[in-house]
This record gives sequence, C-alpha cells and structure tokens, in this order.
Amino acid sequence: MAERSYTVIGTGALGGYYGALLHHAGLDVRFLLHSDFDHVRVHGLKVESKQGDLSIGEPKIFARAADLAVSDVVLVCLKTTSNGLLPELLPAALEAGSIVVMLQNGLGPEDAAAIAAPGHTILGALAFVCSNKVGPGHIRHIDYGGVRVGQFTADGTAAGVTTEVAAVVGDFASAGVECGSEDDLLRARWRKLVWNVPFNGLCVVARGTTDVVMANPRMRVRAEALMQEVVAASEACGKPVGRQFAELMMVHTEAMAPYKPSMLLDFERNAPLELEAIYENPLRAAKQAGVECPRISELLEELRG
Repeated sequence: MAERSYTVIGTGALGGYYGALLHHAGLDVRFLLHSDFDHVRVHGLKVESKQGDLSIGEPKIFARAADLAVSDVVLVCLKTTSNGLLPELLPAALEAGSIVVMLQNGLGPEDAAAIAAPGHTILGALAFVCSNKVGPGHIRHIDYGGVRVGQFTADGTAAGVTTEVAAVVGDFASAGVECGSEDDLLRARWRKLVWNVPFNGLCVVARGTTDVVMANPRMRVRAEALMQEVVAASEACGKPVGRQFAELMMVHTEAMAPYKPSMLLDFERNAPLELEAIYENPLRAAKQAGVECPRISELLEELRG
C-alpha cells in the first residue's frame, strides 16, 4: 500500500510538532493555517525539539479549508473549543475511506467529529507531550512525546485494535513517536484526565508552571486529591484506570521540565478555556454514574470565575 497522506487541522503545539515529525518521516503532510499562513509561507514551519529541530522550509500549507486536497488521514489538533467549526473544516479533506483522528484533550471530542463526518472512521489520539506554540509558525517541544490511539464507538464500548488504529500507530511509530494502541478509547481518555484535570486547572490558579504546583505542599496535596476523584469517576463509569496510574503521573510530573499546560497559555492570552471537555463532560458522566466530585467541581468554579 502507498504511504498515507495526512492533513493537519490546527497547526499549533501538537499539530505543528507531530505534523513535522510525520513530514520528516517521508509522509505527505498538508497543514491548514489561519493567522500564521503568511508568516509560514515566507519563513516555513519551525519546530525546536530536545530531540533535534524539525523545521520545514516549504511546507504544504492552505489558508482555507475549502482549498484542501483530500487526504487519507485528517489529524484534528484544534482546541476542543473550536470543534463547532468541524462541519466546515473537514469535508474538503475527506473522501471515501478517509480517517479522522481527534488529537485533543478531554472527554467526548470524537462525538463532534462523528456528527461532522458521518460515515467516516473516527479515532481518538492522546498526546503525552510537553509542547508549546511560542510564535507564528514556531513550535517548541519541551519534553515527552508519546501518543496513544484508539477507535471511537458511539456507545463507548471497547472496539479493540482495528486496522485503522494499527495503520495510524504505524505511521507515528515510523516518525519516531513512541506510539501505541488502545483497545478502549474511553478508558484511555479517562486515564489522560488523571493529569489534565489537576494540572491544567491548578497551573491557572497558581499562574505558574507545573513545577510551581509541585513545589507548593498545599497545591500538591490538592492535585493528588483531584487525581483520586478522576480515578473514582472512571471506576464508576466502568472505565477504571487504576489508582497506581495517578501515582505514576505524579512521578512523571516531578521529573518533567517546567511546563505551561495549554490551559494556562489560553488563560494568559485571554482565549476560551477547554472547560467543557476537561471538566464539564467528566463531571456530567460521573454524576450519571452516581458519583459526586466536589474537588473537581470546586476547581471548575474557580476557573469559571
């Protein structure tokens, strides 16, 4: 089979980084840009990485979704706050057999893709990476970088490792990404929330990087308590992630380079925060399963205020 083509929608911290890796692995990658288009057209896409820079002098870029060529895989790396745009962003890039991969945070982003791209295979992807967009067409990879990919099902049941999941995992692995498959996407999303719920929100509250939270005894205890509420909610929803995973996430956070999570960056530039995907949807699911999460609710109210 010929190598798959990719379109990246959302060329920011994730889309710019992983798109550049796929490009340097020899895959045909196209990038949809908005405010950065003119800059990237002249200066290219610059990716600084602790594993080696990944700049692309003349990337294949598009300013309008309507101008996109069809691709085998469309990689959606937008913030979930922009998922209402998917019905106008996706169609031109899709043909029969195209796969949509939602590389986003939180619970439920695949539902929006399934509505916007009926009849297409929808995958979810979770990035365990510290990467920031630091300027127009300029991405800085700080630490980690692994990705987990799973198949979306409308009823939330485990789909196993499908051929589509295996294909995308293989492409990412060929690009040097530590990439693996998930037989249960919904459980994997709960696992990612174990980190995202405490550290996205607490870094906003602290107005500081992850190391600031970890160095503050009161906030560290609060982070651990938030993690345990996510673990309890996952168990109630039938997607247990295990309490030991929360302990592992604390160890990894202790070891990582100081990092500004995406929510802190959004807060600093007065952009919408991903409150629905990261907090509201998990709280709603937990409540439906009969579990209250008062610490998560309290943090959500702080972030709303």
